[in-house]
Amino acid sequence: MIMENHTLLQQYWAVSLCMLLLGHWISVQAAPAPYLITQLPGFRGTFPSKHYSGYISIDGNAESGKNLFYYFVSSERSPEKDPVVLWLNGGPGCSSFDGFVYEHGPFNFEAAKSKGNLPTLHINPYSWSKVSNVIYLDSPAGVGLSYSKNTSNYATGDLQTASDTHVFLLKWFQQFPEFQANPFYIAGESYAGVYVPTLAFEVVKGIRSSTKPLINFKGYMVGNGVTDEIIDGNALIPFVHGMGLISDTIYEDLQASCRGNYYDVDSLDENDLCYKNMEKVDRAIDGLNVYNILEPCYHFPDDSTAIGNGSLPVSFQQLGVTEKPHPVRKRMFGRAWPFRAPVKAGLVTLWPQLAQTTHVACVNDEVASSWLNNDAVRKAIHAESEKVAGPWELCTSKIEYHHNAGSMIPYHKNLTTLGYKALIFSGDHDMCVPFTGSETWTRSLGYNIVDEWRPWNSNNQTAGYLQAYKNNLTFLTIKGAGHTVPEYKPREALDFYSRWLEGKPI
Repeated sequence: MIMENHTLLQQYWAVSLCMLLLGHWISVQAAPAPYLITQLPGFRGTFPSKHYSGYISIDGNAESGKNLFYYFVSSERSPEKDPVVLWLNGGPGCSSFDGFVYEHGPFNFEAAKSKGNLPTLHINPYSWSKVSNVIYLDSPAGVGLSYSKNTSNYATGDLQTASDTHVFLLKWFQQFPEFQANPFYIAGESYAGVYVPTLAFEVVKGIRSSTKPLINFKGYMVGNGVTDEIIDGNALIPFVHGMGLISDTIYEDLQASCRGNYYDVDSLDENDLCYKNMEKVDRAIDGLNVYNILEPCYHFPDDSTAIGNGSLPVSFQQLGVTEKPHPVRKRMFGRAWPFRAPVKAGLVTLWPQLAQTTHVACVNDEVASSWLNNDAVRKAIHAESEKVAGPWELCTSKIEYHHNAGSMIPYHKNLTTLGYKALIFSGDHDMCVPFTGSETWTRSLGYNIVDEWRPWNSNNQTAGYLQAYKNNLTFLTIKGAGHTVPEYKPREALDFYSRWLEGKPI
């Protein structure tokens, strides 16, 4: 009898062990195999973590609905524990492969030495996947590799985009249930200053109504993001004066004639004194790189001595522009309006449309375009061909986009009051969305200061400054960085990113 019980006990523990191991195997294998990326053209090494990509049809109809494309990089450290972060680039209409290729993705892309060859990919030592799982999402439909066969789906706006992206997240977590318990954050830059808080609001509404699967949302971060029409519009003059780009005399004349209102000066009569003083500002800063005043600014060449390299991006070819722009780092950033005209309610002028009448520096995008429009690359990342999804463009003109969410300040107030942590960071040499605006609106919330203005360090050097407020709100600058912080300061960006996610002091 004792022997029989012993045998039964052994069998019980054997079965239990098998079930435990099977459960572990299932959890490890839970991510859908069809979405696993096994190789990438241009990369010959071993992936530092698992990569997945594919489409999610947010309205359940891949044939006529909205198909949003994502590229998911699991954490190189502890994917089962590390946060899941959704990354969104701006525009509106710009692809989040901007962040993947040029900023904090798992690879550094080296341009091909000869025409027709693909870029070479190297491991990025400052990838954000070192400490987190990252979802790069092309949103809304019509942007990047996301598409719909029903082109009426390309008419959208802030509120619809937030709703669609929330549906995407719910379906994504259903596909990847092993990540449902991980802390979840939303991050982005530029026009994602609108995408991020509006999406966060939708996620919180879903949580409060017990929408399944429940998302373990903890907070959000915005880099050089648009926020409020008036504050954004009035941020330029204090910035250019503080940076020594205009004289004290011009600044004093502006204060006297414009009375602190600079954002809607284009509506003034050309003989108005404020208008004339703003023209002096335009002349002073006209030759600067709007995205980083420390960087060279290249213009359309108008003579044979101007240096130009690379082919025109597809959007310029479609617009009939025959001159060849000379790029800074062969790319442009996600911002679709002149820096002196902040986004206003209504239809937003997209960047390729803006390029028809206004030259914006840094327009070429050879590296990402050549890679993402390659048939072998598309096949490797499970993306549809150009016949279905169209050519990949950094910023598209296919969509019709309406800014209909108003100022983001009430969204930030609501989210932070509810206890969600927020990091608002700014490259301090960006003239496109100057840090002066972000500093102003974070202060305008009226929260008590809990960590007064001070330097923060990276690699034993002062990397910028921060001021922290009650309700887990932090404003942070990155010294010497431009509009896309991780591109200019990758080490420093990974430092503040990882510390903030881990709840450590920056």
